[in-house]
Amino acid sequence: MNYNDQMKNRMKRIEGQVKGILRMMEEGKDCKEIVVQMSAARNALDRTLGLVVSTNLEHCVREQMEKGEETDTLIQEAVNLLVKSR
Repeated sequence: MNYNDQMKNRMKRIEGQVKGILRMMEEGKDCKEIVVQMSAARNALDRTLGLVVSTNLEHCVREQMEKGEETDTLIQEAVNLLVKSR
């Protein structure tokens, strides 16, 4: 699968968020502030995960349909990936 610039940019943004959280910890910031930032990073990661899985699923389903093959298994695998991620 090709990971497009949007996906890579999202991951770079998340990387920046995590580095910011580490900096906040080193500076001794309040727990509440850190937890808020950690939650934001987790949400961003979850959204990116959804984007990667859905893009891959769309690509794979199109390939299967072009071959005249069933797509049920692919869809179930994608759902399982999303469920496991939580």
